[in-house]
Amino acid sequence: MSGITLAVPSKGRLEELTRDWFASKGLTITRPGGARSYLGAIDGMPEITVRFFPASEIARELIRGNIDLGVTGLDLIHETSESGPASVSVASKLGFGNADVVVAVPEAWIDVTHMHDLADVASDFRSRHGRWMRIATKYITVTRQHFAKAGIAEYRTVESLGATEAAPASGVADIVVDITTTGSTLAANGLRVLEDGVMLQSEACLIVSRTAAFAPQRKAQLDAVLSRLGTTAGF
Repeated sequence: MSGITLAVPSKGRLEELTRDWFASKGLTITRPGGARSYLGAIDGMPEITVRFFPASEIARELIRGNIDLGVTGLDLIHETSESGPASVSVASKLGFGNADVVVAVPEAWIDVTHMHDLADVASDFRSRHGRWMRIATKYITVTRQHFAKAGIAEYRTVESLGATEAAPASGVADIVVDITTTGSTLAANGLRVLEDGVMLQSEACLIVSRTAAFAPQRKAQLDAVLSRLGTTAGF
C-alpha cells in the first residue's frame, strides 16, 4: 500500500468546518464527484487520497488501521472501542465540534450532586424499586468505563436511539449519559449535570492511526502532510 488515506466527515457542518480548517493551512480538499462522491483529493498532494465518511465510521476505521489520518470526535474514538484511545494519536485539536459527555439526573434528586451520591442511590435502587437503576445513553462503552472507575456496578443501560434527554420523563430510564454543549436541552427536560459528572470533553480532532502499517515511505508521506498542517504524528 502506497500513499496516505485521509478521511474527513462526509456531510453537514462538520465537513464544512473541516475543509475550512485544512484551507486555513494552505491545503484545499476537493470533491470532484460532488456531494454524493466518497472520493476526494488535496490540491498539489497526489500522494494523499481523501475519503468522505460519516464521523463514526472514521473513528472505527482509524482504530482498525484501515485509514491513516482522519477528522472525528474524541467521543467517538472513546465510544467505538475500549482500545480506541490507545489505537490512535491526536495530532491536533481543531477547535470545533466541542461537547461534553455528561451524567445527568432529574432535578428532583436534590441530594444527588456527585458521583459518590449516585453510587449510594444505585446500591439502594433495587431494594427500593425492585429493579436496577436504568441509564439511557448512546455511549455504552464510555458509561461502562466511567461508572466502573466510580465503583458503580448496580445499573443497566438502555440504549438510546432518539432523544436521550427525554428518557427519564417518558419512564424509559432514571438518569442519562448524554452529550451536551450548553446543558440547556438537559435543563429543559428537567435534568441536571452532576458536579463531577463530565465524563469526557470532546471536540473534533485530526487523528493518526497507530495500527495502520507505516512503512518508511508512507511514514515520510504522513510526516510531510502533518508538517504542512503544523503538527506531528506523536509516535
